[in-house]
Amino acid sequence: MTAAAAPAIAVRGLVKRFGAQTVVDDLSLTVEQGEIAGFLGPNGSGKTTTIRMICGLLTPDAGSGQVLGLDIRREGRAIKREVGYMTQRFSFYEDLTIEENLNFVAGLYGLRPAARAVADTLADLGLTARRGQLAGALSGGWKQRLALAACIMHRPRLLLLDEPTAGVDPKARREFWDEIHRLAAEGLTVLVSTHYMDEAERCHRINYIAYGKLVTRGTVAEVVRGAGLTTLVLQGPGTNSAAQALRGLPGVDQVAPYGATLHVVGRDGAALRRSATTVASATGCTLTEADTSLEDVFIQLMGRSQDNMA
Repeated sequence: MTAAAAPAIAVRGLVKRFGAQTVVDDLSLTVEQGEIAGFLGPNGSGKTTTIRMICGLLTPDAGSGQVLGLDIRREGRAIKREVGYMTQRFSFYEDLTIEENLNFVAGLYGLRPAARAVADTLADLGLTARRGQLAGALSGGWKQRLALAACIMHRPRLLLLDEPTAGVDPKARREFWDEIHRLAAEGLTVLVSTHYMDEAERCHRINYIAYGKLVTRGTVAEVVRGAGLTTLVLQGPGTNSAAQALRGLPGVDQVAPYGATLHVVGRDGAALRRSATTVASATGCTLTEADTSLEDVFIQLMGRSQDNMA
């Protein structure tokens, strides 16, 4: 493999313990250059800890690997210079303006001339007209845009986003993702953790981690297909009764209301169809097959994983 084709992230066997708890357990992860990679998993699954090991903020207790061709154990300082890391919390000075916050960040990175770097970043992210607005007065969407601006001002090669759109309205989320795809098209590699299934579907590839272990990875289509689930939909006036009757029957792993319909999911398709057909007939519901969603897979994987913090 040539240097140009080397993955942006290639880590193997990462382990991180805090006291007696193993938060990340023998995790290996590969992200190709220019890829938008989704990082999914329940709360407490080790996503943030993994991201911090990747960007050099935490040293793994075991494991090895490279980020942008740099060793994660020996070259953490150099990795930090090449990475933009956007955390879950808004971490800028709320009594400073957008421009003043970016001037502060430019100083931290030693950017010269700082004024040009700030002006270019303001223009790139559509913040020029708001540059004099106090950060504390911004809406969630504009705070998010300021945080992204600060992360990319030093022109990193890798962007790490830890649940960046939590609490942001759908329009701002879509605009944020349009910006991420624009940056990726210019060569930036992105690893983003998210709980939103629509955001995961906008990634080139997803990686699902459950309680410290990588469970599955691939494109959305590959992950859904690999889960081997069957999804049926019941519709009619008897869905409430059907939901109660279905729980615990052979083949039924999930029962979830969706508006006026009932989604029933399971790994054993034949047993699921038999159970659902019987219940649909008894409750006056119609029964149809549907495509399995990424959310169905997500819930299934969570149910099969063991909580290592319990």
